Order: sequence, then structure tokens, then C-alpha cells
Amino acid sequence: MNTVIDDFIEYILNTRKYSIHTADAYRADLDDFCRFYGKFCGTDLELADLARADTITFRSWLADRQKRGLSFKSTARALSSLRSFYKYLAKHKNIKNDAVGVVSSPKIPKKLSKALEVSDVADMRGAIREIDNDEPWIAARDWALVTLLFGCGLRISEALSITNADIAGHPDTLRIVGKGSKERIVPVLPAVYRAIEKYVAARPCGNAPDDELFRSVRGLPMSARMAEKVIEKLRCYLQLPDYVTPHALRHTFATALLSDGADLRSLQELLGHSSLSTTQLYTKVNMSEIMNIYEHCHPRANEN
Repeated sequence: MNTVIDDFIEYILNTRKYSIHTADAYRADLDDFCRFYGKFCGTDLELADLARADTITFRSWLADRQKRGLSFKSTARALSSLRSFYKYLAKHKNIKNDAVGVVSSPKIPKKLSKALEVSDVADMRGAIREIDNDEPWIAARDWALVTLLFGCGLRISEALSITNADIAGHPDTLRIVGKGSKERIVPVLPAVYRAIEKYVAARPCGNAPDDELFRSVRGLPMSARMAEKVIEKLRCYLQLPDYVTPHALRHTFATALLSDGADLRSLQELLGHSSLSTTQLYTKVNMSEIMNIYEHCHPRANEN
């Protein structure tokens, strides 16, 4: 069973060009199902057993995930992983199972994106100086990262994939490769380059053209977890809410543009959303702010 899962993971990495993070998530989901199905059947799974799984099997797996306290979003992704796996089996291993397509995916409530106050972003600069007082180049790196995320609305993976060659000569725009290997053009503000310049001038390593821009203390490419820890430290120092993450800076970028009159199509292009419905969530954020102002400030809002 592990062999066929390995083949599938190799297929989505090399043929479908999925990211390593997505492949790891697929593997975890498939391992979870196979462990459950093996207990459900009371035997070690064989490849042929996958063809015999019925709707009761799949629904029991979903119910088991709910008992374990896993979120609807996680379970919906796991079911999607399993459906992709079965499509691969039908095409490449002649193993067919229509039952997996009949099972309904859990309904995921759409949450409104949470953005920071712009003043909170500005306060991060002083906090970084205090936190990284002993390592000036680390302070310059962290502020450059915050400025890039907020100034360009990038995902953390996109920001960390930028190389020295990408910013050489300070081009007005950057070509960003986002989810699904989709490319988009993102304008870069002068303030972003000023922060990056100070960081690069102080950086003790990683100066080759093909090196990733952001480096760790050990001189290795900065990881997503390292970037998350940077924001976690700032959040604790400034006593900001738990939703303040690297991704919240992207939300702040989007909300600020929408508030200043950006149209949805332009915002969709800048964020790299494949669906306009994803971008439209930001209109709900903006409308909730407008309603809050109305309820607190309009002279007739509190009339019975």
C-alpha cells in the first residue's frame, strides 16, 4: 500500500507540479484513511481493498475524524485528497471506485479575513528594534520581511522564494509564482526597497544572485516557520490578537487597498486569487467596518 501512495505522491510532484507542502498534506490524509480503513476491515490493507470501499466506509472515516476533533476544513481537504488518489488509481492502476464521489464534503463556513490596524504594522518597526537590538542585521531582515508582506500582499511562501536576482536593479514590479505555479505581476513600493536595501547591506551571508533573499542566523534560506516565529514575537511584544500572523499582513494589504477604492478585479490580480469569490470576502470585511462606524456614529442609529 505504501508503494502505491509513494507512486501517487511522485506523480503529483513531478507531473502535476504540486508543491512539497501540498504533497506532504496529501500523504498525511491518505495515511490517515488507510489506518482507519485497516482497523475498519480488521486486516492489513491490500490494493484491491481500495476498490471495495463503499459509502459506509468513507462516511465512517469522516465521522471518526469528527470524533477526533479535526476541523471541517481539514476533513474537507482530506476527502479531496482521497478523491484525487482514487482518480489516479482509476487512470494508472485500473482500480475504480465510484462511492468516494458520492460522499458529501463537510460544509466549511466562510470566515471573514482579519486585518491589522495600519498603526499596528508601523509599531512593529520599533518592536523589532527592541527585540533584535543585539543583532542589527536580523532586525533589518525582519522589518524588510514585514514591509514586503504588507507592501506587496504576498503569501509567506512567495516572499521567501524571492532571490537576490529577482530584486537586482530594483524593478518596479516582481514576477511572483503563487499557488498552482500561477504567475502574477506585483508592483513594489519604494518603501519596500528601502527596507530591503538596509537589510542586504547589513546581511553577512547569502549574497549570491541565486540565493534566496531572506536568510536564517545560520546562513540558510529562511523557512516559513522562522517567519511565523518573527511575527509571533512581535505579537507577544505588542500584545496583539492571536490572529496576527504573516498572512494577516496580506489581509491588511488587501483591506487597505479596497478601502482606498481598489476594484475587485485588480485586487484579485494582485493577490493571485484564482476565484473572484475568494477576493469578495474582503468586501464583507470592509462592509462590517462601515456598519460598525454607522452603528457607533450615526445620530439615528440608536433610535428605537
